[in-house]
Amino acid sequence: QVQLVESGGGLVQPGESLRLSCAAAGTDFSGASMVGWYRQAPEKQRELVASIERRGDIDYADSEKVRVDISRDSAKNTMDLQMDSLKPEDTTIYYCNVRTWKVISQSYWGQGTQVTVSS
Repeated sequence: QVQLVESGGGLVQPGESLRLSCAAAGTDFSGASMVGWYRQAPEKQRELVASIERRGDIDYADSEKVRVDISRDSAKNTMDLQMDSLKPEDTTIYYCNVRTWKVISQSYWGQGTQVTVSS
């Protein structure tokens, strides 16, 4: 059973930073086909923020690549998302995702962590 738990969200003022973390059980980030962070605003489609492929290739959303950094820690089996210069528009729920391959591809999601940017 694969289980993902996000943490690090909260209330911050505009211009401040947050570091989100995702802890995994039942799978490891190093062996996954792809790991990444997504966000979903109310009544909108879930969208990619940043991802890491198995071989280490990193992909960022064009609108976020200058403000975010994604990384993974094999020893702790965690994945982080560093977000700088936060704006009120960044307010939404952020989700951790892991995609694995064993005969077929499978995708797993955490329950999300709330980020609120307000003065």
